[in-house]
Amino acid sequence: MATVLIKNGEYRNKPVRNATFALMKGYQVGAKGNYVTVDSAGYFGSEYTTVRVKVDSIHDIEFTDGEPVQTVKAAVTKAIVPVETDEEVMARIATRFDILDEMTKATITGDVRAMIVVGPPGVGKSYGVEYQLEKAGIFEKISGKKIKYEVIKGAMTPIGLYCALYKHCDAKNVIVFDDCDSIFMDDLALNILKAALDSGKRRRICWNSDSHMLSREGVPDQFEFKGSAIFITNINFDNIKSKRLQDHLGALQSRCHFLDLTLNTMRDKFLRIKQIFLKGDLFQDYDLTQEQSEEILEFMDQKKDQLREMSLRMALKIADLIKISPNWRAMAENTVMKNDR
Repeated sequence: MATVLIKNGEYRNKPVRNATFALMKGYQVGAKGNYVTVDSAGYFGSEYTTVRVKVDSIHDIEFTDGEPVQTVKAAVTKAIVPVETDEEVMARIATRFDILDEMTKATITGDVRAMIVVGPPGVGKSYGVEYQLEKAGIFEKISGKKIKYEVIKGAMTPIGLYCALYKHCDAKNVIVFDDCDSIFMDDLALNILKAALDSGKRRRICWNSDSHMLSREGVPDQFEFKGSAIFITNINFDNIKSKRLQDHLGALQSRCHFLDLTLNTMRDKFLRIKQIFLKGDLFQDYDLTQEQSEEILEFMDQKKDQLREMSLRMALKIADLIKISPNWRAMAENTVMKNDR
């Protein structure tokens, strides 16, 4: 019998991670999201047999030629993971973001010289890093001194990466690469990044070919990088299929501090949004009543499988609509939700 390894999914808000089931029906895309149908073999309780486990994409599952059902059932029973309560999920997430704040402060002082931060888009990981950098750089701004940090977003060429690192190569400088995932597609850029994120005592970075751009900008063909670097990415390293890229990413992880914010399910993302809301930071720039704010959260919870994305940005988009019209729900259904027809 065929089996399926579900690396990351959920059923009735219960996370399913790295569990193998007997496959009943293949991967399907439905009105309420993507799912695969399996024999649960008691994984979710004796009352559930054939169930549909939700996944974000086909990359979250792996089909295999199976063993006998009895063997699969035994393996699944051992793989049961205790289900976190909402409070436990929010506590876990809060701890990770507190660590992100502390690690960012440590890059500013030079105690941490390199860090990779992984998490889905729109959960506030970039905001937290930038807030700590701006807070630390306020005295430079007031005194008119050179700002010792820079946040670079978007596509990045190998030579652009090299020049950016040289610009911030001095000690106590911090350079942040935010959503610069194009670096992963280029071996030269990856090798430069590996050199910059190395935890060794000396990080020497070289450009071993002639370049008119380096000559024009006065950038040497080699230098020692003494600053700190933070690389923020939406890519889940565990889901990468390319062997070439796996090797590169493994080398990056071994060279520097690696922080996964563990926001792997739709439920995790929603509870992160709820967490920001409870702190009073979510709609602080909007003149909304408490009732309106709570309606937005309730709407997102109810429609989480139909929203185009679950993010802080999505909450603010809906807040824009609630300011525009009392008919905001209908507007949201036509602008921020998936069209399955």
